[in-house]
Amino acid sequence: MKRFLAWLCALLSAIGLSACDQFHIRELQPGVSSSHEVRDRFGAPQMEWRNEDGSVTWEYSRQPEGTECFMITIGPDGILQRIEQVLNEAQFARVERGMVGDEVRRLLGKPASSQFLQLKQETVWEWLIDVPPPGGDRVYFTVNFNTDGRVTGTGRYVKPGR
Repeated sequence: MKRFLAWLCALLSAIGLSACDQFHIRELQPGVSSSHEVRDRFGAPQMEWRNEDGSVTWEYSRQPEGTECFMITIGPDGILQRIEQVLNEAQFARVERGMVGDEVRRLLGKPASSQFLQLKQETVWEWLIDVPPPGGDRVYFTVNFNTDGRVTGTGRYVKPGR
């Protein structure tokens, strides 16, 4: 059974689906699992964030089609400390005016897209945060940056389904 699930996860991941993340997370235990076990299940991180305590946080964003971003913290001893899904209301509330892009990415992970709005002279990053059944409306969280690269505000929008 475990071999079948591993094969299914490989297939889904090849077509860009993250359905196996929950399976992989259940296999990992904070305080027990090693960084090697995390890499075996999640692969190489998209970004590594060094923390003041000597730990490192690995970013695994499922954008642009997924609605999750996992920040997985590994202690200086190479042991898993915690796994956090950061695309949630508490993290969105931590985005403040004046932050720079690296600070926002550290909170929310890589955005699904980034675009410059010529008329407003702003750059907008967006994260897909809700995917309904096929044909339904998609919900995005947005962060706006001025030309100095500082946050000017956040928002949400709904993209109507097809």
